[in-house]
Amino acid sequence: MADPSSYRPKPGQIPDSPGVYKFRDEHRRVIYVGKAKSLRQRLSSYFQDLANLHPRTRTMVTTAAAVEWTVVSTEVEALQLEYSWIKEFDPRFNVKYRDDKSYPSLAVTLNEEFPRVQVMRGAKRKGVRYFGPYAHAWAIRETVDLMLRVFPVRTCSAGVFKRSAQIGRPCLLGYIGKCSAPCVGRVTAEEHRQLAEEFCDFMAGRTGTYLRRLEQRMHEAAEEMEYERAARLRDDIGALKRAMEKNAVVLADATDADLIAVAEDELEAAVQIFHVRGGRVRGQRGWVTDKVEAVDTAGLVEHALQQLYGEESGDAVPKEVLVPAVPEPSEPVIQWLAGRRGSRVDLRIPQRGDKKDLMETVQRNAQQALALHKTKRASDLTTRSRALEEIAEALGLDSAPLRVECFDISHLQGDDVVASMVVFEDGLPRKSEYRRFQIKGFAGQDDVRSMHEVVSRRFRRYLQEKQRTGEWQEEVTGASGVPGAAEAPGAAGTPGATGTAGQPLGGPHGPDEPHASHRPEGPEGPDGPDGPDGPDGSDGSDQGPSGPIDEEGRPKRFAYPPQLVVVDGGKPQVAAAQRALDELGVDDVAVCGLAKRLEEVWLPDEEDPVVLPRSSEGLYLLQRVRDEAHRFAITYQRSKRAKSLKAGPLDTVPGLGDSRKQALLKHFGSVKRLRAATVEQICEVPGVGRKTAETVAAALAGAAPAGPAVNTATGEIIEDESAGASSSNGGTRP
Repeated sequence: MADPSSYRPKPGQIPDSPGVYKFRDEHRRVIYVGKAKSLRQRLSSYFQDLANLHPRTRTMVTTAAAVEWTVVSTEVEALQLEYSWIKEFDPRFNVKYRDDKSYPSLAVTLNEEFPRVQVMRGAKRKGVRYFGPYAHAWAIRETVDLMLRVFPVRTCSAGVFKRSAQIGRPCLLGYIGKCSAPCVGRVTAEEHRQLAEEFCDFMAGRTGTYLRRLEQRMHEAAEEMEYERAARLRDDIGALKRAMEKNAVVLADATDADLIAVAEDELEAAVQIFHVRGGRVRGQRGWVTDKVEAVDTAGLVEHALQQLYGEESGDAVPKEVLVPAVPEPSEPVIQWLAGRRGSRVDLRIPQRGDKKDLMETVQRNAQQALALHKTKRASDLTTRSRALEEIAEALGLDSAPLRVECFDISHLQGDDVVASMVVFEDGLPRKSEYRRFQIKGFAGQDDVRSMHEVVSRRFRRYLQEKQRTGEWQEEVTGASGVPGAAEAPGAAGTPGATGTAGQPLGGPHGPDEPHASHRPEGPEGPDGPDGPDGPDGSDGSDQGPSGPIDEEGRPKRFAYPPQLVVVDGGKPQVAAAQRALDELGVDDVAVCGLAKRLEEVWLPDEEDPVVLPRSSEGLYLLQRVRDEAHRFAITYQRSKRAKSLKAGPLDTVPGLGDSRKQALLKHFGSVKRLRAATVEQICEVPGVGRKTAETVAAALAGAAPAGPAVNTATGEIIEDESAGASSSNGGTRP
């Protein structure tokens, strides 16, 4: 625990002007970001008697080791910079609202030639008109289904649209009148766009004029005795009215407003937002967060406004925002909102009438959301905490392993050998930290040797980060591990250090392959990359957010070690993992293995396994970790095998990318014709020089010619003249 007086700025150093400040811990991680009208007054309030500080503030200042600040011109600039830094550094002591799900919206893609109506989630795209968000996707689909009768806008995907255009027949919706079928030319692009714009106008609340126009057309058709057309118009009006009934009018005068309500206790807060457009509730969303900083209701509202409108602009920011408490001072927040919208925004507390009644409804939703969250979390936290305590007791650990990493090896009869690393924090998967490896040190099947290589590579990178930050030499000097660990073969940061395969660290392949873009894997498993909360309401560690941190406090990879390493296997795999740690001088990470046959837990240098009861929560958690590592490894191994099966002769040509492969296949029609071509003929392809042409000709000359293409349905041999080009990856036709 640091003493705040050790890094307190000297008197007169802090300017008396608006600005934003950052507290950093001893590892240079940004742990708190704040703004102030007067930096001198605000920062001075942190450096007082610790007994006078709020417990959360006291924890923050004793965790910090330095404070920095940036002076700005106005409070509005301070608000903008604070939001940017919170998004960039993800400080552990700032309140951060996180959606428990990605709320769906109804989107109309006006940026396409033929706009499409669809359900969309995630970040908003330019040129797309959004309505919502909605609580459920089925609510959007019900509304769209009713409105397509009147506004037959395209809803199909690009592939279905292109397919229908090619065959000259619309899809089912085109036949039943719920699509105007622009794919087959029933309407022009201009007529279809007008339909899409009318759809948007109706969804935006301009309903009265359109309904009156339909009723007038219905009466005219009846007077002209065109009863079938009149009946269709009558049914259209009924469908639109049913769609309107799904969003009852709650505010008069076609009000556009967002209503924000907060329910809170000492530890947590729930926020609910109702989006009202045209006087109707068009969407709802909510968050629950831990109150990791000393903040009142007005502060929670300010954080919610930053979360809601920090990346919005134009009409996405409504004219009016109704809140339970107005942040003080309110003028910078109002100016910031007006800047996002481009016009005036009212921020106020509703006092009477329909708006006050609706705010009470939003408040009840927030209270219910908080109660539901506490019920779920109490159950989950109790179970996870018990599981971690059982693991610590069974393995003889000093404390519960808040971060667990599990490794697994996967291959197919010794080919395409890969490994996976999955991370569990506080008993929950942290998918943004998952990693996958290719075994490069040797060829063939050897799970024990593979495990040694993977664990060595993972912790070598960890030591490399520690040496870069200056922590490596200190810890090795005071370590009681293997003597000379700093000079271990391939130690991180050592000049000329090499990996297991003799490859330089950080070489062309790198020691690890991060999971795609550090994003969560997909629909299965937990929802996202955000780390879970620890049993004490913190982020689960006294060392800050998991993941390496650079000089600016941004997360990197491999700098945060686990408390426990789990390997999929028995005594040999455990011994290999422990040997890898010993060779690197890492002596503060526990190792165990979980064998599949009897679900026994093996420890290094122990002759007999640890047998946990079948009903043990600790065993269940270890099984989950092991099974997740196995799933992640086998998924990667299968993807590699699929790629190798699809590979063709052109994939072996060095320096030949996808674009030039496509150009060659398009020019010659098939790999067979390309193989028969001369270097001069290959040079005629745009973008292919003589050196590349010679390389291609030499590679194809050395490759075995493909067998004749066969029609698998009839058994006939397909003549080369009638065959099209082969696949885009350069493989021969089946």
